[in-house]
Amino acid sequence: MSIGRKTRLSRIIKDGKILLLAMDQGLEHGPKDFNERNINPDFVLDIAVKGGFTGLAIQKGVAYHYMKDYAGQVPLILKLNGRTSIVPKDNIYSSPVATVKEAVALGADAIGYTLYVGSPQEARMFKEFGQIRAECEEYGMPTIVWAYPRGMHVKDEKDPATIAYAARVALELGADIVKVNYTGSVDSFRGVVAAAQKCKVISAGGSKQTDAEFIAKAKEVMDAGAIGFAVGRNVWQSDRPLDIAAKLKKVVFGK
Repeated sequence: MSIGRKTRLSRIIKDGKILLLAMDQGLEHGPKDFNERNINPDFVLDIAVKGGFTGLAIQKGVAYHYMKDYAGQVPLILKLNGRTSIVPKDNIYSSPVATVKEAVALGADAIGYTLYVGSPQEARMFKEFGQIRAECEEYGMPTIVWAYPRGMHVKDEKDPATIAYAARVALELGADIVKVNYTGSVDSFRGVVAAAQKCKVISAGGSKQTDAEFIAKAKEVMDAGAIGFAVGRNVWQSDRPLDIAAKLKKVVFGK
C-alpha cells in the first residue's frame, strides 16, 4: 500500500470506522428521490459537513459544480461509474463516467465504483474496474466498491450467501472497502464480513425507514463486524437529518 493510499484512507476512516453520506441517487434513481429541499446538493453537502460524516459520495457533476465550497470540510469520494433506473435490470450495466485523473483533480480521497455481480455484463464491468484499480495504484487512490448482486442470473439479490459472494468479489478484485446491502440479521451479516476479510465492509443505508428502524439496523450492522455505513435517503430525506446523523454517528463511533 502506497503512502498516498494510507494518507487518503486515514481521512475517511476515523478510529477504524467510516460514515459516508451518499448523494449519487440523482443519477441512479432520478428526481423521484428528492423533495424541494434535498433536490439541492447544497442542502445535502451542508448535512455532510455539520453531521460529521467522514466522506461524501457523489458523481462528478455535483462535485464539479458544488464541491469547491466544501473543500477541506468533508472528504470527497467520487463515483466513477453510474446508470439510470430507466434501463431494465436484466442486463444491468454501470458504465464509466469519470476517470481517476478527474478524481484527483477534484480533490477526491477515494473513488467509488459499482459492480453488478451476476449480471450478463459482469465480465465487462470487471475488466473496466481492473483498469480503474490499476490507475488508482498509480495515484495512491483507495477504492470503494458498491457490490450488488443483480441481473437476470441472480435469483435473489437479498440472499445472504449471494451478498457474501459479492463482498468476496470486491476483495478478490482489490477493493479497499466494499459497500453491500444488509442481509437482515447479525449472524448472516457476519458471514459477509468474513467473506470480505481484509476488504472492509460497510452497509448501504437502503430504502427509507423510520428513524427507529434505521438505528436498530445500524446497531446490528456494527455488531456484525462492519466498519460503518454509506447512507443517503435515511438521512437527507429525514425531517430532522442532523438528529438522525447524530444518532447514527454514536452507533458507528460509540461517542
